[in-house]
Amino acid sequence: QVRLVESGGGLVQPGGSLRLSCAASGIIFSAYAMRWYRQVPGKERELVAHIGASGSTMYGSAVKGRFSIARDNDKSLVSLQMNSLKPEDTAIYYCNTIQKGVLYWGQGIQVTVSS
Repeated sequence: QVRLVESGGGLVQPGGSLRLSCAASGIIFSAYAMRWYRQVPGKERELVAHIGASGSTMYGSAVKGRFSIARDNDKSLVSLQMNSLKPEDTAIYYCNTIQKGVLYWGQGIQVTVSS
């Protein structure tokens, strides 16, 4: 059974930093790309960051230069380091992968950027 379990969300002030983690199980973690998405009520889910099996990375334009995705294949973890946070970064953040043609999602974790 594939499981993605997120942690590290919460409340942070504008300009602050937060680190999200996603622990994966039930897969050969190193063979698959991992992604972070985010979503706010009434809006479409937005791709935030992508990291390939090779370690190559891509970022959504809204977060490029501020966020960084990384993976630890030995621990089956993918992280999202978020710096210089803005109120518009407030959303539910989701860990994601696709394996054997099936999409898998974490439960989602709230990030709120507010003073």
